[in-house]
Amino acid sequence: MTPVPTRDELRAHLLRTMIAGGVATPRQNNLLHYRRMAAGHPYYQFGLELKPSWTERTVLEMMVERCGVDPDPRHVYGDDTIDPEITLDTLEAMGDRIGLAARRRENVVLATGHPSTLAPLYQDVARALEEAGCRLLTSAAGWTYEIETGHGGSDLRRIVYAEPGVAMLEGCGAVGDHRPQHTHDSRPMEEMLRELADTASAGSPEAKPDFWPDLAIADHGWAGAAGQAGIDTVGFADCNDPALFAGAAEGKIDVVVPLDDGIAQQHYAPVTAYILDRAGLRPAA
Repeated sequence: MTPVPTRDELRAHLLRTMIAGGVATPRQNNLLHYRRMAAGHPYYQFGLELKPSWTERTVLEMMVERCGVDPDPRHVYGDDTIDPEITLDTLEAMGDRIGLAARRRENVVLATGHPSTLAPLYQDVARALEEAGCRLLTSAAGWTYEIETGHGGSDLRRIVYAEPGVAMLEGCGAVGDHRPQHTHDSRPMEEMLRELADTASAGSPEAKPDFWPDLAIADHGWAGAAGQAGIDTVGFADCNDPALFAGAAEGKIDVVVPLDDGIAQQHYAPVTAYILDRAGLRPAA
């Protein structure tokens, strides 16, 4: 079991592992994504219907405030930054909301577009919430859809759940290709919510609260679609993923924790311990 770090200890860990502070995310990639989000490119909206007033300049200003990237618009190449104080503040806010969910025994949906790095974090949170009496919603398991892979190709993706209830995608288009897949797509969460709504509508008029999420813990398009649907949403985002931060600025996402989401799995263990401790939860055995 990972010991719960103090705030100072976690700050040092974030800086040492480059989860925050000086991160390896290229500045030029950040600026490209800011420009494309401001232009309304669907892939960079993460399922959110954002205001059309965003510009590359205002996105950068927002990311300075909410993520801690370098404020110098002349910095167009090299590495970028994430302010560890913002990461710590938002981790505490996330823990507070998760703790509220536990005390209320809420319906919770968890999903990640970064299964290779963040899945253990989500699974540990899911186990702790389930042990506290929360209901983990696992709709649309096995649903498949087609994605474009470039150069005119396509492949299939399927919703699967890692125990005890963390949604992610796996490949299913090639023989033996059942590996977890990175995704920015909002369609899987939209399908999960559609199925939940259909289940509720098939029951009594009072059924929707029994089947509808009170809280989504997610990232990428999974989080964007949940926030757009009006669900309380807390999640993680890298400094090249401005849409969730913009969604928070517009009041559609409750908490966005800025961090590098591509670090080795084990380095997120102290982050998980910090969240669960803040939430008043113990890691499930």
